[in-house]
Amino acid sequence: MKICMIGQGAFGHKHLDALQNIDAVEVVSLVGGSEDSTRKTAEKYDIPFWTLDLDVGLAQPGVEAAIITSPTPIHATQGIAAMRAGKHVMIEIPMSDTLEDAQAICDAQQETGLVAMAGHTRRFNPSHQWIHNKIKAGELRIQQMDVQTYFFRRQNLNALGQPRSWTDHLLWHHACHTVDLFAYQTGEQIVDVQAMQGPMHPELGIAMDMSIGLKSEFGAICTLSLSFNNDGPFGTFFRYICDNGTYVARYDDLFNGKEEQIDVSQVDVSMNGIELQDREFFAAIREGREPNASVQQALSTMQILDQLERVMK
Repeated sequence: MKICMIGQGAFGHKHLDALQNIDAVEVVSLVGGSEDSTRKTAEKYDIPFWTLDLDVGLAQPGVEAAIITSPTPIHATQGIAAMRAGKHVMIEIPMSDTLEDAQAICDAQQETGLVAMAGHTRRFNPSHQWIHNKIKAGELRIQQMDVQTYFFRRQNLNALGQPRSWTDHLLWHHACHTVDLFAYQTGEQIVDVQAMQGPMHPELGIAMDMSIGLKSEFGAICTLSLSFNNDGPFGTFFRYICDNGTYVARYDDLFNGKEEQIDVSQVDVSMNGIELQDREFFAAIREGREPNASVQQALSTMQILDQLERVMK
């Protein structure tokens, strides 16, 4: 399967690293936003063709699908253009930064019938899969998810420490992970929300701290704290408080409430959540089915994010 990678930044590199472990997939074109970094990324990963023109990159011979890791504000435009060009798409999280754009993506997917997937990696991390399997088997029920998403980003830099051409957002990107995961793990709709945000950054124009509360239809709650002001350990840490145990997930690792590590190495074929996400995308294309974390499934999360934004305003 020939792939077009759209985006040459930090997350594009994460996908390109993951794709090296997946057989029968070849990245044949790279679409970037700046000439120097796009050329260097193509050289690093031996991608035979690179361009700054989306239409040209998608039109390379044999391209069947695209993975979009470009800046969030252009996800919807590029995703819809790719589907209009007949390509299956995976759009990295968040698939957009407005509910209107998310709906437009879903409309394009329905019109074209192509596979369109949102990059909700947490569904695929072995740590969260282990919990999900226990819930499906009736062995666990979530009482509360306590989640901390902490970074130190007082300058507009990406995960590689490089200047960004756009501004990341605690709500539309980082809270998106948790809102989706809470609904996915409980298997329930979110019926109530609470939200507060701290002061706006004078240059970035975004809130640097947020507190979010969610409640599912049968009473599970989620408490989410987010900050770009945290000068300490970075990342997102999930505490599952269940009726039958407490578990702490840190990306692909899982611990019980006593900080004893749980072996999740046999949960799936890899310990890399991004690789597993990519594998699901390709499998859905080959099998002609809706993927886990399809854009249609992700739309309810975008609706909750829109609701949270209105509450904070």
